[in-house]
Amino acid sequence: MIVEKRFAELTPAELYGLLKLRVDVFVVEQACPYPELDGRDAEPGTLHVWVAEDDVPVSCIRVLENGEHRAIGRVATAVSARGRGLSAQLIARGLELCAGRTVDIGAQAYLEGWYARFGFERSGPDYVEDGIPHLPMRVIAPR
Repeated sequence: MIVEKRFAELTPAELYGLLKLRVDVFVVEQACPYPELDGRDAEPGTLHVWVAEDDVPVSCIRVLENGEHRAIGRVATAVSARGRGLSAQLIARGLELCAGRTVDIGAQAYLEGWYARFGFERSGPDYVEDGIPHLPMRVIAPR
């Protein structure tokens, strides 16, 4: 089941679970010491979307407002939950939530083809973030 909540609606346990999942994937697994807490989680327009098992988030994204555009980011799935299509379900839901809007994503370069299956196209040059090759991608979410 997909859960969608704004920051103010999150319980302490949900917030902890989301942040733990993201730190486990981005900081620990990918060995990237960076400020995971970037201030955007608490913005009024940010929507946290996730799949939980036994009330613990195992896959998540967040949808941000960026002026006229939207952005999907912090796409993370626990090692134990990979290979089941959870991230794909969340990206599809994120695009539904952004219907008719331009949506940006900063994709890890090796996932360019994966995001392309949702209609994302490269929108600028490659860049390196926290030692990992990335590229900007963009799509207009279907209505």
